[in-house]
Amino acid sequence: MASLSNSFFLLHLLLLLLHLSSSFSTTFIETTCKSTSYPDFCVTAISSTSPQTSTTADTRGLSSIFLSLALSNATNSSSYATSLAASSITEEPIRPLLRACSLKYAAAGDALSWALRELSAESYDNAFVHASAAAEYPIACRMLFAQQRRKPAALYPPELGRMEEELRRLCTVAVEIISLLD
Repeated sequence: MASLSNSFFLLHLLLLLLHLSSSFSTTFIETTCKSTSYPDFCVTAISSTSPQTSTTADTRGLSSIFLSLALSNATNSSSYATSLAASSITEEPIRPLLRACSLKYAAAGDALSWALRELSAESYDNAFVHASAAAEYPIACRMLFAQQRRKPAALYPPELGRMEEELRRLCTVAVEIISLLD
């Protein structure tokens, strides 16, 4: 009987520790996200990742998660711009702009890869610089469309605009969390 009682006690203790650990992780994530420019976006983006990964992450881990999310966005945005450029429904004068945008997003992806490497090496200042640079490349894409002298003006693809905004926010949050390190 004592053995069964001890088993229930240990099970209860284990469940309590798991709950406290989960509560601490959630509180840590929320507190960290509140220190960013986009707290709601930060929490939502974290919740889109594996719960096991996000709930065990420290500040460096959260930085890595956001850099990885941004890298995925940049890669997808580059592919999207490439597919639009190759589409038969895209007007010919717009295609070079989309190909250039694809290269800008690819460059953002390269910068984010470097940021992840620097973060792993605990070179936080360099990770900060690379992540900040990554946020700027999509702006150059938008500017290509704005500078187009064609009449009527070239319409910036709305989905690419949404992807740009998400990348900018991901990079901003990553940079702000990286700045908490050191």
